[in-house]
Amino acid sequence: MDYLEGLLLGSQWSDTDFTNRRHISSLVLYGVFVNALILMNYLTGKLSNLIQGNFTTKLILYLILFVACPFICFRYYRFPIWAKIPILIVQTAKQVLLTLLMLTWARPKITLSSGDIKDTMIEFLNSTLESHTLRYRETAGTFATVVGVLSGGVYIVFMFLAIAILVLVIPGLVFVLVRMIQLGYDKLVAKFILANHLDR
Repeated sequence: MDYLEGLLLGSQWSDTDFTNRRHISSLVLYGVFVNALILMNYLTGKLSNLIQGNFTTKLILYLILFVACPFICFRYYRFPIWAKIPILIVQTAKQVLLTLLMLTWARPKITLSSGDIKDTMIEFLNSTLESHTLRYRETAGTFATVVGVLSGGVYIVFMFLAIAILVLVIPGLVFVLVRMIQLGYDKLVAKFILANHLDR
């Protein structure tokens, strides 16, 4: 329960030590989750009604919850458990909307059809190995092919690892950035608007 409160409410409204712990693994898992949803929609078309389209509507709903957050959460610890649950549900809905915003933004960027993936990959591999082989033709002589294949292979592995790391890390970074903005906004509201209503 403490972890859930810290995750959904943030440090301004939560008295847990959530912010004092490292959550790298959780952020990576979040990245895996977001990319799994994109991949599932890309390959099967499932959840298209949720993921694709209506970006503006999702953004407006998210901004409403973003702005309302401090006014919803500032009395959280005065409420009994039955009154806390709706607040956690609203905060969960806000995080779901953030995830949907990322999905709705990212999914249209994938324009390559699933049937063309194999041909595109083969073309990329061939062109990369060929360009690296040509680069070493004058300096490596008869070993140009071997050196080109080795350097091209290293380049391909590096590119795939870099892309894999980026697509896993970016959702978590967006999540952290938005939380920081939310925290800053919450602190401003707590200081200038809700100061007389806070007991801590």
